[in-house]
Amino acid sequence: MKIFKSFGSVAAVAALVAGCAFTAVQPGMSREQVVASYGTPTRALALATGTRLQYSRQPAGQSAVMVDLDAAGKVVAVREVLKLQEFLRIEPGQWTRDDVEREFGRPARIDRVASWSGDIMTYRWRDNVQDMYYWVYLDGGNRVQRTGQGIEFPITKDD
Repeated sequence: MKIFKSFGSVAAVAALVAGCAFTAVQPGMSREQVVASYGTPTRALALATGTRLQYSRQPAGQSAVMVDLDAAGKVVAVREVLKLQEFLRIEPGQWTRDDVEREFGRPARIDRVASWSGDIMTYRWRDNVQDMYYWVYLDGGNRVQRTGQGIEFPITKDD
């Protein structure tokens, strides 16, 4: 197809492949316009200043977009959060499980290991060209105690 030789963005191609019209969500748009463009959110949370619509592709995907609405239901911010600079905002000893889920959505999975007494929230993300994990270690009271990142190596049939 000729269109694939001159596309300017991955989002445009994805929208064409999906057969739907894609409209980027911008500040000032209404909640209805967001839902018309992005679909039903995976989760909606009340914030002190309005509502957050979460669009997470966890557990299989590597994207989570947060759309913040003001009290009138208008978009004030849109951001992709599964990025290192976003993860670095987590404050061990200060943040709780609820804080992490509010900021990043639900994790891809929750793990337990013998060497850690609490849950380990695992997020899948992509660092430019490498598939990655970001781990959030919770204590028994669901407070973040540490975080870490690592490479997600693909599983092959020889593994």
